[in-house]
Formats: sequence, C-alpha cells, structure tokens
Amino acid sequence: MGHAVKALRTLSAGEYLAWEETQRERHELVEGVPHAMAGASRVHNLLVGNLYALLRPLARARGCRLYSETVKLRIGESTFYYPDLMLVCAGDPPHAYYEDQPCLLIEVVSQATEVIDRREKLSRYLGIQSLQGYLLVDSRTRKVEGFLRRGEGWVYALWEGVQGKTIEVPCLGIHISMGQIYEDTGIPEDTGGQLKTDQI
Repeated sequence: MGHAVKALRTLSAGEYLAWEETQRERHELVEGVPHAMAGASRVHNLLVGNLYALLRPLARARGCRLYSETVKLRIGESTFYYPDLMLVCAGDPPHAYYEDQPCLLIEVVSQATEVIDRREKLSRYLGIQSLQGYLLVDSRTRKVEGFLRRGEGWVYALWEGVQGKTIEVPCLGIHISMGQIYEDTGIPEDTGGQLKTDQI
C-alpha cells in the first residue's frame, strides 16, 4: 500500500507572524517550518521568574529591554525563536512582536529541550553579531553553562554545584549566585562542585 505524500509548505516571516497571532499555543519557526512548543514545568517557570526578577532592575537602569518567554527572536529571513529570557541593549525595537539584536540569551534546559538548546539554538545564537553571551540553566540539577564572547571568539564556562561562587552575566556587568537562581525550586544544593572554562 502506498503512502500519501504531502508537499511541505514553508511560511514567510509575514505569514508566520500573522498566523501565530491566531494560535492558542506558541510555535517557533525554523527555516520557514513551524514547530509547536511543549508546555513548561513548574521548576522551569520558577527559574525564569527568578532570573527575570534578578535582572530586570539592572536592565532598566542600563536602558536595556528584558523579555521572558513570549517575545520572539528573529534570526535571518525565516527563523523565529521564543528565548526563555532575552536582553536587548541597542537600538529601537524593530517590530511589535520580535527583536533581532540581543545582547544576552538564556534558555532553561529540560529533557525535552536539551538537544535543541545545545545544538540547533547554540549554532544559530552564536552567529548573532550583537550577542555577548548565551547561558544554559539546567532545570534538573544546579548547573549553569555559559558561552561568553571574548574578542573575536567564544569561551565556554561551566558552573556546577559551586558553593560561594558567582555566575557571570554578560552585558549587565554583574555576577549572580547559584542560590539566587535556584531559590525556591526545591533542587538541592551540592556541597562539591567546580568552575571550568575553555576556549572554543
């Protein structure tokens, strides 16, 4: 028995933005193809809220715009993502529903999003000229990974179960503690831990 074959129709940026406004659930657009987004866990929501509360006052003081989860990031002609947190410190917003010059991007990593966050998004995010840092915050254990711009290249940093250490936040010129990020999430502290950095 044969299988039905249906032609894949890609959406332009304008078509996607108009269509997305009518949808009940959010969709990201990757090279013109829409992908439905999975619902977030309670811990995911708490981590995004903690980070937003920590960074929002400093972003405002510097004249930057900080968004959480519902504002799109446009990359190229036909790719749009919904970063968990996005900091923009340059220029006026290009559109009512998206930004395209982020200084900092943060994704909260889960089992469902890990491959996309570490591969697909990593590759696309590090190609953004305005970007100074990409942070990955784990929702299962106290671990934060960072890709930090240094001159013409990038440095990889890992903060894992580090007690008394702070995590660098690019663009805002601050450091925040693991305890502040994971406050009230129920994820236990680790008495060990390490800080590791590598050039990439």
